[in-house]
Amino acid sequence: MRKLIATITLALVLIPAAASRAGPDDERLESWPQFRGPTADGCAAEASPPTTWSERKNVRWKVEIPGRGLSTPIVWGDRIFVLSAIATGADPLSPSQPFEFVVVCLDRKTGKTIWRRVAVEVTPLEGIHKTASYATPTPVTDGKHVYASFGSRGIFCFDLDGNPKWKRDLGDKTIRRRFGEGTSIVLHGDALVQLWDHEGQSSIHCLDAATGESRWSVDRTEATTWNTPLIVEHEGVTQVIANGRRVRSYDLATGKVLWELGGEKRRNPIPAPVTRDGVVYLATGAKGAAVTAIPLSARGKLTARDALWQGGAAGPELASPLLYGDKLYLTKDRTSTLSVLDIATGKAHYEGARVPGVKSMYASLAGGGGKVFITGRSGTTVVVEHGTSFKILATNTLGEPIDSSPVLVGDELFLRGRRHLYCISEGAGAGKARPRVSGPY
Repeated sequence: MRKLIATITLALVLIPAAASRAGPDDERLESWPQFRGPTADGCAAEASPPTTWSERKNVRWKVEIPGRGLSTPIVWGDRIFVLSAIATGADPLSPSQPFEFVVVCLDRKTGKTIWRRVAVEVTPLEGIHKTASYATPTPVTDGKHVYASFGSRGIFCFDLDGNPKWKRDLGDKTIRRRFGEGTSIVLHGDALVQLWDHEGQSSIHCLDAATGESRWSVDRTEATTWNTPLIVEHEGVTQVIANGRRVRSYDLATGKVLWELGGEKRRNPIPAPVTRDGVVYLATGAKGAAVTAIPLSARGKLTARDALWQGGAAGPELASPLLYGDKLYLTKDRTSTLSVLDIATGKAHYEGARVPGVKSMYASLAGGGGKVFITGRSGTTVVVEHGTSFKILATNTLGEPIDSSPVLVGDELFLRGRRHLYCISEGAGAGKARPRVSGPY
């Protein structure tokens, strides 16, 4: 009898303990809820997607996405969310026609469309670069709602079943050289942050996630940037860090500038900041390469002397770096030339390694399962071993260009090409034609 009572007592103790281990944070880490993944640094350390694939190997499904978009898909549980802009005329880029700006929700297992919503139908303010799209920003989700920013076309909130909750218009942007908008919206708790840098009056906005109403907005002395801010808590203060000609950290609660860093080499940086253990790492490759480590405890106007370390050998122009463990992976300019730095010292484990098969890249780096994924515009992804030496594990090619960043969730890899979204999974499609899904468009 005593043994039975002890067993029941132990069970009652263990059940709450086990339940406490599961929660929103666990589900977030097992998903890809935003641009740059669960920890906003390109890493899903526990993911273990395939190393090799092709159009006929390890493709669980392949689904055509209507219209055109460079937005990276996000994943939560059994659902995938992706943005696109559908031309109402024959030309997918012409700004002289209305576009449907859509949010599409897909079933993760099958690729079938669960719902599709037209957020707005409107004629764009201006044209875009031939390699861009009108739906480039990546959405974000907290597992209850999905928040989609189409920039000048508005910000929209839906629940996970596709019911519209609110919409917000922050005005129009005029983008340098009409390259197109690309800044993703970010979420922390009940606050949304949207960077609004353009050729007019630039600004940064904090919105209430429940209503879309403004909490604060701050003017910025920046021209066009395509940077996505980083939100990070440190020593009781939540900081919003926006890359730019001057890097600025804002207090999420008030919008007050906590610190800022300028520099000769910083010209319209695009790569998103990444952070680990009280340090933020900033990279740029536009008009000169620079990589800088700044302590989050810094305050006021900073110079290079305030950096923990600074280097200039490697710097991406477009692709955001990958922070994987104690290593920072960066590509140079728009190429796949790879360097890996020690985050404590900034010293290179190796640098200037040329990745064969990937000539030009827009996609950011991703890592998980001991592997790093480097995706080029031609549709080729090279898989490199995570470590201190350069070792190629595989080279994989799909049949269309890819500019969106890889997404790693569990044992799956999601790649968005020019026309299709691919679900890559070990053992799928081996030796036979890959399944193909047509959505009810």
